[in-house]
Amino acid sequence: MDAGVAGKTAPPVQSGEPGKGARTRERLLDLAYEAMIVKGLGATSVDELVEAAGITKSGFFYHFRDKNDLARQVVARYRTANDAQLDALSRRARELSEEPLQSFLIFLRLYAEAITAEIEAAPGCLVATVAFQERAFAHDVRQANVETVDGWRTRFRDWLCEAVQSARPNAAVDVELLADAGWSAIFGAFTLAKTGRPASVVASQVLLYRDVVRRAFAEGISLPS
Repeated sequence: MDAGVAGKTAPPVQSGEPGKGARTRERLLDLAYEAMIVKGLGATSVDELVEAAGITKSGFFYHFRDKNDLARQVVARYRTANDAQLDALSRRARELSEEPLQSFLIFLRLYAEAITAEIEAAPGCLVATVAFQERAFAHDVRQANVETVDGWRTRFRDWLCEAVQSARPNAAVDVELLADAGWSAIFGAFTLAKTGRPASVVASQVLLYRDVVRRAFAEGISLPS
């Protein structure tokens, strides 16, 4: 998020417990996050958000310049939270094994264990909302969404590159396709979980992808180009 925008649209955060202003801002972000997923940005009004938050319109515009600024900060917060989770799981996996392939496989198992409860609680997928309702969002919001997904994909690709350099598999391993396959499995499974399948389907697909990675390195399985 642009530091200049942040300085103009958000009050300073004090140390210790968050103040009333910070709590109000987080409440608005929570409300907007759910509304954007459930019915889209275009159908979400400032009036309904301020009513749900119990504040005035001037209170809203103290925190955000407009609805697009709100959407921008919802996406930024979403990315920060997800990156923090992935960072924590990555650190734990690398603590458990210094070998890149093994640590990546450990990471996938840790991610599978962590994801089910989150899927059950989530109203939907913010990434998919912005991607499929792109006309409703400003260009910089759409670009931030693209960068979010690219960052996740790059994380997998770089880790797989490390694994190739370390494990020296017998056959060529296409790390680009493997990275794409990982997030395709995750996002696809998320859709299944929200259209009738149990939330555990996401963990099952992550573990299936984990097995594909393991076999690709162990048996030299080539992926279709």
